[in-house]
Amino acid sequence: MPMYGSIFLSEGGINVLYAVLATIAVIMMFVPKKGLDDIPHDQVTFNKGFSALLAFVVGVGAGIVGAAGAFILVPIMLVVLKIPTRMTIATSLAITFISSIGSTIGKITTGQVLLIPALIMVIASLVASPLGANFGKKVNTKLLQWILALLILGTSIKIWLDILS
Repeated sequence: MPMYGSIFLSEGGINVLYAVLATIAVIMMFVPKKGLDDIPHDQVTFNKGFSALLAFVVGVGAGIVGAAGAFILVPIMLVVLKIPTRMTIATSLAITFISSIGSTIGKITTGQVLLIPALIMVIASLVASPLGANFGKKVNTKLLQWILALLILGTSIKIWLDILS
C-alpha cells in the first residue's frame, strides 16, 4: 500500500492527507521539549516496538503523499520518542533517504514523477545539503526546531489554502 495507495485516492484526498499530517507535525513541533538535548547520546532510550509501529504508519502516509516523511518523523522523534534534536535530525535524514527509495519507485511506476523537475531538485539538493549540514552544526538546537516548525507551518498553511480555494 505505501507505494500504490495513492492511486486509490483523488488528488484532493492526497492533499487533505498531506495537510492533516503537516498540521499534526506543526502542533507537535510547538509542544515544549524541556531537557531533551541534555540527554547524552549514549543514554538515549525509546520503545523500539512502538517506534517501529509509528514508522510503519508514517511510511504508509508518506508513501501516499509522495513525501519522504521527515516532516512528521522529526516531531515524532522529538515529542513522542524523546530523542535529542541533533540525533533526531541525523536519524531522520538516514530514515527518509532509505524510505524515499520505496516511495520513489512507487511514484515512478505509477507515472506520477516529472523527471526534469525532479532531476533539477536532486541536483540543487546535492549542492545545498552540505551547506545545510554545516549550518546545522553551528546553530542552537532550539533555533533549528523553530526553523523546522516554521517551515512545516508554512507548508501546512499553503496546502490548506490550496485545498480551500
